[in-house]
Amino acid sequence: MQMKTFKTVGVVGAGVMGVGVAQNLVERGMRAVLVDLSEPILAKARDAIRNSLRVAGMFRRGGASGADPEQLLAHIEFTTDYARLGAVDFVVENAVEKLAIKAEIYPRLDAVCGPDCIFAANTSAISITKLASFTKRPDRVLGMHFMNPVPMKAMVEVIRGHHTSEESLARGRAFLAQLGKEAVIVNDLPGFVSNRVLMLTVNEAIWLVQDGVATAADVDKIFRSCFGHKMGPLETGDLIGLDTILHSLDELFSAYGDPKFRRAPLLQRMVDAGLHGRKSGEGFYKYPV
Repeated sequence: MQMKTFKTVGVVGAGVMGVGVAQNLVERGMRAVLVDLSEPILAKARDAIRNSLRVAGMFRRGGASGADPEQLLAHIEFTTDYARLGAVDFVVENAVEKLAIKAEIYPRLDAVCGPDCIFAANTSAISITKLASFTKRPDRVLGMHFMNPVPMKAMVEVIRGHHTSEESLARGRAFLAQLGKEAVIVNDLPGFVSNRVLMLTVNEAIWLVQDGVATAADVDKIFRSCFGHKMGPLETGDLIGLDTILHSLDELFSAYGDPKFRRAPLLQRMVDAGLHGRKSGEGFYKYPV
């Protein structure tokens, strides 16, 4: 079965992951329709993509397509109108890691997207089967767990829900191939492979800091120097977003009922204080804003 080329892809959610997906799409010659709740959110996303494309241009002469940043940016439609997704045949959903919020999105997608459109849920921990239950096309829903920063990561964890068809998985692989990425197919249990392990690691590292065993810098240094990791767990937590770590742990705790997923109180306090990591300018480390 020959897969058609994807030309215009819907991206729901203009946060860190949605911005990365939209940038990756236009760098690989596709168009993107980026949807979020308000114009200020979309304006911030536009600025973030413009800045990221400029940085990429310093190393790749204007991105993979050879166009300059403004030309690439012109291939993204920024909108609050879900109806603008009516002509796309693939949607990547990147809403915040809360089931109640994601649950509201899929019926809206169902109402405006064509019957053959594939929905890919970019989620860290939420069951793909559960998300598919909010649609009338559960066979066309799959998980697509992108890593951050999206344009720089060559591997994507793809999750097969209970009803996901082989055709949908094949179309998902073809879509990722257009993005220059490889898919690893895993089965659907909350957290999948990467975050079922990673969230425990980040959370335990936070407990170490809270308990006074070591500083954040020393915890990360041990992981970099002893194990050869490019980033330590707390640096990784800051990159992902500590609020996302918190929501993912809550989802895992709810799904499994296992106390090993109990979040560290320090994590809750930092999120309450607005210390979300790189995106807020401060987490376990400080960052330029």
